[in-house]
Amino acid sequence: MKLKMKHSQRGVTLMELLTVVTVLAILASIAIPSYRRYLLRAQRSDATTALLRLTTAQEKHYLQYGTYVTVPANLPNAHSAGGLGVSATSERGYYTLSVAPRATGYTATATPIAGAGQSEDTTCRTFTIDENGTRTSVNSGGGDTTAQCFR
Repeated sequence: MKLKMKHSQRGVTLMELLTVVTVLAILASIAIPSYRRYLLRAQRSDATTALLRLTTAQEKHYLQYGTYVTVPANLPNAHSAGGLGVSATSERGYYTLSVAPRATGYTATATPIAGAGQSEDTTCRTFTIDENGTRTSVNSGGGDTTAQCFR
């Protein structure tokens, strides 16, 4: 008498594989946009930090020389050369910094660099700060988002 031995099935079926791929696709479609929004929010601190650093340098320059630096090209120059000694871009390279003269001081602005990651941030497009420390932020449509963006 011969005994038939059952061989155990090895591998996975096509249906099982398609189920796993479908579940992974659903998870990725939820996780990736959520992670991207998190990155945009986290990288906004690059702009705020750069503006606060620029403001500190402006106050130091004002105390030493009695004037604010209002020429963007002078930002990287040393204090003794009429500049602030700060870079014209933020530390991580997501924003470009500019400074504009006002009647009694200046307005410093951080704008996203095209293609550097933050250009997709439509909620907090531009950050500004003036000589009084007044902070503002606007979205891509020009609406005020200061409370949400400048923390």
